[in-house]
Amino acid sequence: MDPLALTLIELGAVVFCLGLLARLAGRIGMSPIPLYLVGGLAFGAGGVVKLDGMHEFAHLSGEIGVILLLLMLGLEYTAAELFTGLRRSWQAGVLDLVLNFVPGAGIAILLGWGPVGAMVMGGVTYISSSGIAAKVITDLGRIGNRETPVVLSILVFEDLAMAVYLPILTATLAGVSFLGGLTTVGISLAVVTMVLMVALRHGHHVSKAVHSENSEVFLLNLLGAALLVAGVASAMQVSAAVGAFMLGIAISGATAHSATRILEPLRDLFAAIFFVAFGLNTDPTSIPPVLGWALVLAVITAATKMLTGIWAAKRAGVGRPGRFRAGAALIARGEFSIVIAGLAVASGVVPHDLAALATAYVLLMAIVGPLAARYVEPLVKALSRPASEPARA
Repeated sequence: MDPLALTLIELGAVVFCLGLLARLAGRIGMSPIPLYLVGGLAFGAGGVVKLDGMHEFAHLSGEIGVILLLLMLGLEYTAAELFTGLRRSWQAGVLDLVLNFVPGAGIAILLGWGPVGAMVMGGVTYISSSGIAAKVITDLGRIGNRETPVVLSILVFEDLAMAVYLPILTATLAGVSFLGGLTTVGISLAVVTMVLMVALRHGHHVSKAVHSENSEVFLLNLLGAALLVAGVASAMQVSAAVGAFMLGIAISGATAHSATRILEPLRDLFAAIFFVAFGLNTDPTSIPPVLGWALVLAVITAATKMLTGIWAAKRAGVGRPGRFRAGAALIARGEFSIVIAGLAVASGVVPHDLAALATAYVLLMAIVGPLAARYVEPLVKALSRPASEPARA
């Protein structure tokens, strides 16, 4: 068969199946991310049907998906909100980093993956899924709850931590020398600081440069600017994803709201292909040997995220049910964890078992997180009820 025809047929079938999976996820009230990963596993190496024609397209589309994910995450914040959130949450953020980075790093060391593997798995287990957390909070009607600002502040801290972590990881995976690594980190911090200052003082100029009343022009300006900034950031050895995130922060006000609305369908499409592409490159037969470790990590890091949320909410004066809701909202892992694992596997520096462990872990946490957020409050109330008090119907 003609290669182009084969690519189009495979791509069409995959995108159509993604739509069915997203519909299924919506009906059962869960994030579609685990189903996208399972779909990729089913059609990759060692899967039920192997798709050979769309690998090149899936790789490029996956990169665009990451850029759009981070761009739209940046659009959720203004520079002022980031600074405010950082001041409020830095202590909880440090606790979150320590409690959730160490388990992943420790498992990597136990499995013999060395310091680089430890650095990668630590990042995988550390970062919560902002997308899943935001969707859960919205779906459950908790936007106005007292614990919600606490959760968002911790997520902001994690996003800023990623702006430092990803360039360090990229330099490490590329085998850059210690001095070169310090240079890369220095450039990254300088770029991040400069962009934040520009966003804080001149964000309206950036917004004006990309804004247009014509939706077609607006979309082209946004997408072109995002790819351009991501490419320049990558050329400067700063993560392309971080470049897109910083651009999102620099766009503010009504322009940011309009950008979110116009980019959302495009983000959903390319992000879905990104998760499928990650699954395509993971052999499902490699998951059973690491499934036990994934379960261990899931139990430990669900508990550590709960502790983080409970401690932070308690310091903010939130009541007991709200503390547990805050902890449960942070449990889910998703897009960032897969981005980190994808960078590591693409470098060829870490073993492919790491991709299998990351996939199994994210599958578990993306399912457990929303369920925990939904049922933690009734559970806490039931446990808090005196034994003599009958349960209400």
